[in-house]
Amino acid sequence: MNEVKSAKDLPACPVETTLTLIGDKWKVLILRDLLPGTKRFGELKKSIGSVSQKVLTSQLRDMEESGLLTRTVYAEVPPRVEYSLTPLGQSLRPILDAMGSWGEEYKASLN
Repeated sequence: MNEVKSAKDLPACPVETTLTLIGDKWKVLILRDLLPGTKRFGELKKSIGSVSQKVLTSQLRDMEESGLLTRTVYAEVPPRVEYSLTPLGQSLRPILDAMGSWGEEYKASLN
């Protein structure tokens, strides 16, 4: 988990700062899956695929601490937990869109 407490704990390079926050494979996939809207833990796990429950939980907590998503727990039995992107998390949409476009162009160039 990242231990970023304040701006002074972040790298001087803005690209490195971004990678510090979303550089994990799973974090990018979590962002991708939450861009359309709120999801429950099980929905995220199913849509991401081969991530373990432990790793997904760790990544979600890290992203919550970084201010990229919110976790809402409902007092129900069984407990219901939902995750959604904060405005800060939503602001990463153009980056993910650009990554998606680049990936499509790369795959097309291989044909």
